[in-house]
Amino acid sequence: MAQQIYSSDVAFTPAVKAIQARKGSRKSYAHVEESGGWRTEVDSGLAEFIAAQTSFFLATANAEGQPYIQHRGGPAGFLKVLDKSTLAFADFSGNRQYITQGNLVENPKAHIFLIDYVNRQRVKIWGEARVVEDDPALTSSLMPQGYKARPEQVILFKIAAWDKNCPQHIPQKIDLADIVEVIKDREQQIAALKVQVEELTRRLSESGSSASQ
Repeated sequence: MAQQIYSSDVAFTPAVKAIQARKGSRKSYAHVEESGGWRTEVDSGLAEFIAAQTSFFLATANAEGQPYIQHRGGPAGFLKVLDKSTLAFADFSGNRQYITQGNLVENPKAHIFLIDYVNRQRVKIWGEARVVEDDPALTSSLMPQGYKARPEQVILFKIAAWDKNCPQHIPQKIDLADIVEVIKDREQQIAALKVQVEELTRRLSESGSSASQ
């Protein structure tokens, strides 16, 4: 395994850099490396972005390199920042295939991919993950309040590097819950306007009746 010099080397292996050089993008990425490379700690912007997400994708691979991607969802904030280099979430009971957990036993390397379709933003996070099965206090602290799901264990994710993608090619989508809120607000406005119209109509009618007497 080649020695990592820059934080982005977690993704930019010699094979990747060779292709970048052949296709003309190596110079720009080399400039990023010289400027410090990708970030390795959670800053306020990333923390705010993570806190707003209701889902993400977790990628792992087994010892043979067979990849697997699993969706994780929950209320906004269910993926939590424990410190500047550690993320964590309560792993809810699901179909009980345990592919992710099995992969992590063989290979701790993992990847978190977050995408915000509304604002057309995405964040890639490289690191290593491990499952914690025997810490009820930690599990309880990570469980979203009032969320009806059964936490089975905890997954801790240690960040190696993270980077943002440009919004190119991200389709803009809006969550159903957000649409429902907009419609509800609009219906309330319409109802209020109807009341005003009825009141104005009544007053005009009364004014007309007084004038004809």
